[in-house]
Amino acid sequence: MQTKYFLAFSVTKEQGNLRVVESVGSDIKNLKRGDKVIPAWMAECKKCPKCLRGKSNICDTLVYNWSNGFMPSDKKTTRFSKASNGMPINHFFGTSTFSQYTVCDEACVAKINPEADLSKVCLLGCGVPTGIGSAWNIAKVTPGSSVAVFGLGTIGLSVVEGAKVAGASMIIGIDRDDHKLKQGLEWGLTDTLNTCGLAKPIEAIIKEMTDDQGVDFSFDCTGNPGVIYSAMECANPAGGVAVILGLMDSSKEISFHPSKLLWGKSWTSGLFGGFKGRSQLPDLVDKCVEGVINLDHYITHKMPFSEINKAVELLEKGECLRCVMDYDR
Repeated sequence: MQTKYFLAFSVTKEQGNLRVVESVGSDIKNLKRGDKVIPAWMAECKKCPKCLRGKSNICDTLVYNWSNGFMPSDKKTTRFSKASNGMPINHFFGTSTFSQYTVCDEACVAKINPEADLSKVCLLGCGVPTGIGSAWNIAKVTPGSSVAVFGLGTIGLSVVEGAKVAGASMIIGIDRDDHKLKQGLEWGLTDTLNTCGLAKPIEAIIKEMTDDQGVDFSFDCTGNPGVIYSAMECANPAGGVAVILGLMDSSKEISFHPSKLLWGKSWTSGLFGGFKGRSQLPDLVDKCVEGVINLDHYITHKMPFSEINKAVELLEKGECLRCVMDYDR
């Protein structure tokens, strides 16, 4: 197999969560041994028709990795195998980061600021950029605008932070958990709405809160069909933007009359907050290094990798925002 477009990077016990380049293929020019990187499932090869078109962050390598567990160069090699019997282990999204050593295609690795603390910016591999980027890149939240965020998990809270940094003057957090609503105030919420036991539809209450106008930007971070509909309804009919972030059950659908969009309201979505993995993720890392984005308050737990099942349980119970895993020392 040809390896000239691949690079290997490692995690050692001394480095904790740090990802550093261990070696590179002969044709890789922008990375070298010792560089700090973030594995990017949001691949960006910079040369396929989708990348050259420049209309979104979708790349042909991402499309391939979405449903295949092989290396994208030859589409048959896994690069991992079981030590006990040699059986192949397929890659996951082209990164496979639950390992001390891994091999990635160049399209799946973003070189970042050498000053970055990777025990923190490891959070930028998925959820946090999805929320922040949805506010900045997809909805393009404007200064002085009003925003509604449905669901205050990690993605919802990162939408709140992105909207705050963008200068929104009213940010409404909607959830059924008072603890999450209170927590959201630390991220930038100006108003909260608990959905338990409401006498009116959520969208009707939000319209009342905005002088019957609706919000300029709304974000669903739940994947619940009813909530997605409410998020669309509460956006201002004259130019409001509703963004879907939550992943909905593929067996379910949402119906609405197209006249709801005739006055200029738009309903949109996107992957990874619209960020391009290699070319834009480094800029987001810089904003974290500069203190524009605070990653500390997303990290509610730190555990050794031997307790990964416990960490997953905490996430499923809603008792954890993000848990940083470290290899046992």
